[in-house]
Amino acid sequence: MGLKTTFEQWRMFKAVVDHGGFHQASQVVHKSQTTIHHAVHKLEESLGVTLLEVQGRKAVLTPAGQLMLRRANYLIDEAEKMEAVAKSLSMGVESRLDIAVDEAFPQAELYQVLETVSAEFPFLRIELRETVLSGANELVEQGKVVVAISPMRLANGLNEEICQMCFIAVASPNHPLLNRGRQLAVEDLKAYRQIVVRDSALGSQHDAGWLGADQRWTVSHMRSSIDLVCRGLGFAWLPESEISDKIAAGSLVRLPIPSAFDRHVSFYLNYKDPDQLGPAARSFMGELRFQTQHLQLSADK
Repeated sequence: MGLKTTFEQWRMFKAVVDHGGFHQASQVVHKSQTTIHHAVHKLEESLGVTLLEVQGRKAVLTPAGQLMLRRANYLIDEAEKMEAVAKSLSMGVESRLDIAVDEAFPQAELYQVLETVSAEFPFLRIELRETVLSGANELVEQGKVVVAISPMRLANGLNEEICQMCFIAVASPNHPLLNRGRQLAVEDLKAYRQIVVRDSALGSQHDAGWLGADQRWTVSHMRSSIDLVCRGLGFAWLPESEISDKIAAGSLVRLPIPSAFDRHVSFYLNYKDPDQLGPAARSFMGELRFQTQHLQLSADK
């Protein structure tokens, strides 16, 4: 038994809904308004249900149309995935690898991974996007990167915990908080400026960590936060692995607060569909697992 409808009809129907009318859809899919109207009419005729009602200048979904749209979205999404998989298979090794990495992730391990992958695929073009908090996952959702390293799970995808990192509260040696001569309490911190890093996602914003200070400076990059704290302009929770050299040199000092206030953050390797990953992406992920083994082991102790 043959299908009564075509993929193109479903695509035209979705375009009308997404863009609010037949005229608007014609501008986006580059089909005439008559062609789109005919496709949707044939779809309704084949199904025996009314999907859209025109109210004024806008096409509005009927209850049946709302149900069928959910099915159409799934159908079109799966078709796009199949095309992406076919493209990956036809190309063999991808020419470009787009990845997003949270700025708090250890740079030494990341750079070693990139060096190894580049040696294996010398003609590979790597596009690295540095993000904060939910920014990496947003890029995966938008299809701008294939793999993300993030401290947050991907809501609609695959998540693999690769390591844990410890964030500790630090300040410069001359900061007033270090002149108390005793262990600090949370109340002691509230009167001093905290430096925090802004979520780089545009669609949603997340705050992380202790945010109880009455004064707060928010910056866009982890490097800016470290520089400001080193200059004595505030305190912050920073990744221990990224500031160990500054602590050893004495330019940063750990605040004398209970270790219970240390933040232990899991980092995840996030991606959408393993079938769409090319050889270079798989190599990147495998090397990342290898390079972060010692971080996972130290977190388990």
